Amino acid sequence: MVKEFEDEVMRAMDKVFEDEMKKVSETLEQDLLISLIGEVNAGKSTTVNKIIGEEIASTNPMPGETVSVDPYNIRGLENIKFMDTPGLNDPNDENPRKTLEFVQQSDVVLFFLNAAGTVFSDSEKQKFAEIEKHNKDILIVLNKIDAAEDIPSIIRFIKRHTNNKYKVIPVSSKTGENLDLLKKEILLLLEKKGKDLLFAKSMKEKSSAATRWIVGAGVSAGIIGASPIPGSDVLPLTTLQVGLIVKLSNLYDKPLTKKAAKDMIVITATQTIGHTLYRQALKFVPGAGSIIGGTVASSMTLALGYGVKYAYENNIAIDYEMIGSLYDKLKKREKNA
Repeated sequence: MVKEFEDEVMRAMDKVFEDEMKKVSETLEQDLLISLIGEVNAGKSTTVNKIIGEEIASTNPMPGETVSVDPYNIRGLENIKFMDTPGLNDPNDENPRKTLEFVQQSDVVLFFLNAAGTVFSDSEKQKFAEIEKHNKDILIVLNKIDAAEDIPSIIRFIKRHTNNKYKVIPVSSKTGENLDLLKKEILLLLEKKGKDLLFAKSMKEKSSAATRWIVGAGVSAGIIGASPIPGSDVLPLTTLQVGLIVKLSNLYDKPLTKKAAKDMIVITATQTIGHTLYRQALKFVPGAGSIIGGTVASSMTLALGYGVKYAYENNIAIDYEMIGSLYDKLKKREKNA
């Protein structure tokens, strides 16, 4: 059974590994543009620096500091550009038309409002309406919530004046409050465009993005594993797991060969949790078998993902005993759920 499984996984690997590597390589070659829009002193630069985890943007709050649309780049990831624009109320804005051109090309527009100021002033409403004509991928960042009161009322006010079309994320670039939520919302928008890996690589703190991908893969694996057709899960499940491993290896800058990827999947399935018979014989039994198969596939994928993530983050070899122990806990939890 083990040899048969290894052969089947290897055949599946031959089909999918190069495709997944090519897919990720093409993703990393794309340009990623994020526009920063907001009045002077709204905290655009400070927030971006906190999100990325290093000082890539100037934080001079004086009007006129930014007089054109300027990209903030990250060393080694020059195709990722945070496009800083002159403040909405900055008299030195030399080319507002150019600002709108970049907005139109942007993958995400972060529209900053100052919770400690006059939130959504007439000039901000006017600029927002103009931007909305060019790009609908907008996240409204309500910054400086540490210096304001009754944030829920402010959020309701903003949503009312934007017809409840956009997410409003209350943050404090000073204290770091809700910056993880902002990162999550940016990743959500970019996921739809296949550019979430690019953004995740730009951040020093990569754990939250990795966890999101692992959980998503676990859910998808459960659906695949619940297929009532015996043996129908190997190719799609292997594709899913290879895609997850390739994505994690690129996120953490860990080289990955096809043999290493195969070993991760086969060893996890056969040596650590092979006693559960990955390709469930119980799938021949109508009803119950499909549920058990989904639980096994989901728990295995989650354990594999978390095990690889832990090894990459701690720069150690993959511990398959730890993965097996984690699998048992996850399977028990899913059954109880």
